[in-house]
Amino acid sequence: MQQKSVNIFWFRRDLRLSDNAGLYHALKSGVPVVPIFIFDKNILNDLTDKKDKRVQFIHDALAGIQEQLVQMGSTLTVLYSTPEESFLQLTQAYDVKGVYTNHDYEPYAQNRDEAVRQLLTSRGVGFNTYKDQVIFEKEEVMKDNGTPYTVYTPYSKKWKDKLNSFYLKPYPTENYFDHFLKMERQQMPSLAEIGFEPAPHGMLPMVLDERIAGDYDKTRDVPAINGTTKMGIHLRFGTVSVRYLAARAMALNPVYLSELIWREFFMCILWHFPHVVHGAFKKEYDNIVWRNNENEFRKWCEGQTGYPIVDAGMKELNETGFMHNRVRMIVASFLTKDLLVDWRWGEAYFAQKLLDYDLSANNGNWQWAAGCGCDAAPYFRVFNPELQTQKFDPQLRYVRKWVPEYDQLTYARPIVAHDMARDRCLKVYKEGLGKG
Repeated sequence: MQQKSVNIFWFRRDLRLSDNAGLYHALKSGVPVVPIFIFDKNILNDLTDKKDKRVQFIHDALAGIQEQLVQMGSTLTVLYSTPEESFLQLTQAYDVKGVYTNHDYEPYAQNRDEAVRQLLTSRGVGFNTYKDQVIFEKEEVMKDNGTPYTVYTPYSKKWKDKLNSFYLKPYPTENYFDHFLKMERQQMPSLAEIGFEPAPHGMLPMVLDERIAGDYDKTRDVPAINGTTKMGIHLRFGTVSVRYLAARAMALNPVYLSELIWREFFMCILWHFPHVVHGAFKKEYDNIVWRNNENEFRKWCEGQTGYPIVDAGMKELNETGFMHNRVRMIVASFLTKDLLVDWRWGEAYFAQKLLDYDLSANNGNWQWAAGCGCDAAPYFRVFNPELQTQKFDPQLRYVRKWVPEYDQLTYARPIVAHDMARDRCLKVYKEGLGKG
């Protein structure tokens, strides 16, 4: 039986049919397109929480894509395997002319894609990848001397100077939807079949609230109100196009646009300085001697520090998979500065819990909080949790929502005195940096 000649489009961090660069090029090629997604065992096997909301989110997003494809007379092929085993299977089932997908910049993704590229090349199959999850990538925003920026402000200026309508133009994939291979609907594996349990996340649909985006500069620091767009998870998994968000941000609010630029800045830092995955951007900060008290770390994780704004943030994270942006900075400063716990411990905990977890942003923000990252605040800046509460939650609305026991005798006593902890922190940092 003669095999059908097809191109494959591989969904990864781009879970949408509209305005999708790699999908556009696959469909426009003229060869019928088989769309696939791989639940990668290499990734899933490392997830210890079998009620991971992110896996549920991906599964829900794929179900939405499947419904759209079925209406077009096609289907989504969802595999549960490793990428290499998946492509061995696909190249046996079809006469595959080319595989199309979008760039991914994280270290695991780079290694995975190189292995897949080699496998496909050995079978005479092209591997074509495109820029999709960012406006500017890799070497597109560089200093005039050709070196990467390590400070946000000049990076953002060059980013904005370079921006024009060409970079925001959506890819008109819908013009070529009839190029999907006509196939009977294939059943997606259930959550149980990939080893997970249902975990409601409340993060669909992916609609930008333009009122919130328009007021972003006024509301983003107030955790008690719905003042942030919650687009992080949609950017993380590509259920919304960054070109669409950037275009709307330009029209609505420059401060909201700056958040999108920060995201790309951290991606470029990870690309150019991969050592940040395991060590400090400023390598001298690897000499800091952390206390790493496991009992205090556990209390921080559980929201039992006796500092209400810190505990509220951790309880919000543990219950919902989300934490308000301002509060993320407060809890990170508290862990690294007040408790002198290695920033990598906090980074790893956020990586387990955050719905919108993204390696580059998580790493960049934790290093910023610890003072060891690029563009960091001076190491001697230590957030005072009580002053942060007075400024951003003066009526304790956020605190009381997440720490209802706040006014009761049962509420935890502070595990450390902030003034003492600040002095201790400065002493340890000075010694570690050779400034003592």
